[in-house]
Amino acid sequence: MPPFTPAAALAAFTAAVIGLAVPAAARAQASTAPAACPALLQQTFPRLQDEKPQALCQYAGKVLLVVNTASYCGFTPQYEGLEALHAKYAARGLVVLGFPSNDFGQQEPEAGKQIADFCFNTYGVRFPMFSKSSVKGKTANPLFAALTQATGTAPGWNFHKYLIDRQGKAVASYNSETTPGSATLVAAVEKALAAK
Repeated sequence: MPPFTPAAALAAFTAAVIGLAVPAAARAQASTAPAACPALLQQTFPRLQDEKPQALCQYAGKVLLVVNTASYCGFTPQYEGLEALHAKYAARGLVVLGFPSNDFGQQEPEAGKQIADFCFNTYGVRFPMFSKSSVKGKTANPLFAALTQATGTAPGWNFHKYLIDRQGKAVASYNSETTPGSATLVAAVEKALAAK
């Protein structure tokens, strides 16, 4: 139990009085409101460009499309579509998050700065990208491990996509063949953005 202080007593009294003044329905709704930062996003990863730690909690309340990427893959041109999707829906709350990985066919052999330069110079990528990491199996980074568990689907190749709603829940998983502009993916993104 915390020590008694006049400030703590006043805060407890105020909370009790305010709680009594709020209708029961409103109190019930408030108790089911999402946490400020959902458990899935309570992680930090180094940014691709400079290795500075980036808390995923900064994206709480946003719709996220998490993608494992690679520079030397047949699906690499999807970077262009991912950037277009990000740009089109960013104002409504979509953020694409890229996670380079060398897990599939050794198709991401480069280091952070080289990957960042390639993505920007070749495809104009401006969406957040994180340092290269593993996305499958026992060595998967914690986000991809959690997404695999939540959806029951691990990435089978580069450019696998996970859609996360505003409450921080993984709601869909898309294989590499699903392009960023596919009707199915765009419809799911729009539905997630419409939900508040």
